[in-house]
Amino acid sequence: MKRKSMATLVAVFFAAAVHLPDADAQGVKVLKGNELRESSIIEALAPPEDGVRTRSIRVRPTGDAPAAGQGQGSASIIVTFATDSAEISDQAKSALDVVGRALNSDRLANFKFAIEGHADPRGGSDYNLKLSQARAESVAEYLEKYHHVSPDRLRPIGKGDQELANPNVPTAPENRRVTFKTQIE
Repeated sequence: MKRKSMATLVAVFFAAAVHLPDADAQGVKVLKGNELRESSIIEALAPPEDGVRTRSIRVRPTGDAPAAGQGQGSASIIVTFATDSAEISDQAKSALDVVGRALNSDRLANFKFAIEGHADPRGGSDYNLKLSQARAESVAEYLEKYHHVSPDRLRPIGKGDQELANPNVPTAPENRRVTFKTQIE
């Protein structure tokens, strides 16, 4: 089985009014409703444990070095932002509470994360870049304030409207999302 350049991309769905398929445009499984659990987030964000590590030397089963970007976990969290807003909804807060507990778990406590904010293509590209940055910062601030995740562990990044999760429906809520990526140093 081939490994993808990034370990896993998982969309976590928690806005009941939005219907998402079982897989996104890239064929990656979408977690829905009760599938949003700390264990699911931890599995998505934790770097794979696919070798034996001894004194900073990793022995891989194939003996090959990983491809660029391998070993980096990621999870796309579909935060339902209102159009033209970076305010976190009550539904988003309960999902981010699960994410916050996962980030503080023993398995993830020593990692840093990029928080990539995304926007749908309504509005201009410059505006959407600023809006997506504000959304990523809102999520980081929420995790810092309510889950005491150190700001040193979170790096908010605005991605604008260039990486749509659902390109067939550009204004779909899943295009207004936040993606967490584990930073491997």
